[in-house]
Amino acid sequence: MKRILVTGGGGFIGSHLVEALLAQGHEVMCLDNFFTGSKANIRHLLGEPRFELIRHDIVEPILLEVDQIFNLACPASPVHYQLNPVKTVKTNVLGTLNMLGLAKRVKARILQASTSEVYGDPQVHPQPETYWGHVNPIGPRSCYDEGKRLAETLMMDYHRNNRVDVRIVRIFNTYGPRMAFEDGRVVSNFVIQALRNQDITVYGDGSQTRSFCYVSDMVAGLLAMMEQERLTGPINLGNPGEFTILELARKVIELTGAKSRIVYKSLPADDPRQRQPDIGLAQDKLGWEPKVALEEGLRATIADFSQRLSGRRES
Repeated sequence: MKRILVTGGGGFIGSHLVEALLAQGHEVMCLDNFFTGSKANIRHLLGEPRFELIRHDIVEPILLEVDQIFNLACPASPVHYQLNPVKTVKTNVLGTLNMLGLAKRVKARILQASTSEVYGDPQVHPQPETYWGHVNPIGPRSCYDEGKRLAETLMMDYHRNNRVDVRIVRIFNTYGPRMAFEDGRVVSNFVIQALRNQDITVYGDGSQTRSFCYVSDMVAGLLAMMEQERLTGPINLGNPGEFTILELARKVIELTGAKSRIVYKSLPADDPRQRQPDIGLAQDKLGWEPKVALEEGLRATIADFSQRLSGRRES
C-alpha cells in the first residue's frame, strides 16, 4: 500500500484515477482547489477511510508525506484555461515547481499529466513523442500549450539535476462520465446539445480530426506509466482511432436519437487541423493500448450526461 497524492483529483480524469487507486488498496490524498473540478465527482468517496480530501491550490506550496504524486491539476479545456490565462501559466509553472519540490523533499515518484497540445497544430501526422511541435507562443491557447511544455522542461531538469524520479505522459482527447457540461470540449458540447435537441455546433467545415480515448483506458495508461521502472517519458496516451469532427457529430446524433441540425461556425484561432497519437512507445514499453471503442464509450457518456441532466431538472 502506498500513500498517493493526486492533484486535480476532483476533476474528470482525476476522480476516476482516485477511484482506481483506492480500488488497488492505496491511501489517496485528493488535492483540488475546485476551479474546474467538482465535489460531486468525489462525494461518494468521502466516507472511505483511505481517502483524504484537501482543498488547496498547487500554486501555493504544501508539505505532505507521500510515496507518489500524480500531477493532474490544471484547467484542461479551452473555455477554462483561457478564462484566466495568467492563472493557467502559474498552475503549470509554479504548481509544477511546488510538486517537484515536494517530490524531491520526500523522494516521491512524480507523474506529470502533460498534453497533446504540446504538439500545437502539428505538421507531422500521427504525432510521435520525438516530434517537437508547432506551437504559437503568443496565441490565445499558448497559456496552456506553452505552460505544459515548460512543465515538461521543469520535470526533466529536476530529473537531471536533482535525480527526482519523474514520469511524463502526453494525454490526448479523453472523454467519459463526469465531464463538465460547459467545458467547451467537443464531446461534451455535442452530447449536451443533442440531449437538448439543440443545433450541433461544428467549428470550421468539420473535416479537422481528433482521436478520442475513453477515460477508463486513460486511467489504465496513467497507472501503467507510474509503475514503469526507468522510463521517464514523455509517452503518448490516447486512442489512435482518428475521426473527423463531422463524423463525431453525426454519431452523437445517431446514438441520442436527437432531432438536432448541424450548424457551422468559424474555426477558433490556432485550432489544430489534425490530432492523432502514435502510441507505439506505450504499446512497447507499457503493454498498453485502448480497449473501449468510440461507440461504446459514447453510449456510456451519453447515459451519464442524460442522468445528470435529469437530476438538474428535478432540482
